[in-house]
Amino acid sequence: MTEPVPAEDDHSETYVTAFSRGLAVIRCFSATNSVLTIAEVAKAAGLNRATARRFLHTLEADGYAGSENGRYSLRPRVLELGYAYLSSIAVDRLVHRQLLQLADQLHESCSGGVLDGHDVVFVERAQTTHPRVMTLALHVGTRIPAYLTALGRVLLAELPDDQLDEYLRTTVLRKETANTVSDPDELRAHILGIRARGYCIMDQEIEIGIRAAAVPVRRPDGPGLAISVASHASRHSLSYIEANFVPPLQDTAAGLEKLFSLRS
Repeated sequence: MTEPVPAEDDHSETYVTAFSRGLAVIRCFSATNSVLTIAEVAKAAGLNRATARRFLHTLEADGYAGSENGRYSLRPRVLELGYAYLSSIAVDRLVHRQLLQLADQLHESCSGGVLDGHDVVFVERAQTTHPRVMTLALHVGTRIPAYLTALGRVLLAELPDDQLDEYLRTTVLRKETANTVSDPDELRAHILGIRARGYCIMDQEIEIGIRAAAVPVRRPDGPGLAISVASHASRHSLSYIEANFVPPLQDTAAGLEKLFSLRS
């Protein structure tokens, strides 16, 4: 039996009413109500408009929500609130299952990520069962500047030109290795090339020895997703990655897009 939720006037020492109200605001958002006004949140959460506005502004200030033209939506950072849970189960079982199959096929670890502000957030990881030497510690919830990752660049390529220009204008680009593209104009050219090709291959830009490929997964009912595979440079050349990793990534992405469209 489901335990009843304490009423708002419950004054027990162990119950924090404000915290419960904040969680109620987060729960207002769903696949069918992903973008809401303050009035809609207030009605759904049983709050007055002033209280709802304060909670939404707090969520936005802390990076858990975003707003545009007076309408609010959750940001991927909300995933961090359930990190322990997300680490034990898939964010999306469809993505998890497909990435596991891809990792087994390629004998390399695969990832799924979404764009959140200036960063890419890893929302899925599928580790290969074959022993590999990778120094990057990645897990669900990891945030990395988008321009430094193949996942991020694919997602940046999906942005409209004005949003891409804004990203490049407001992002501090730093060199992590000698290979890192840190000039805004050069980076924009790279991203436009990715947009034209439909995939990204990166060569040791985030860390020497690490190469990666990524493709977009377009979802009709949610934020854009990208999937990637990473390998050590000593194992695979760029031409090998393009010929042997990109097609399976594209096949997996196409399969996921079809599954997502059936669910929407």
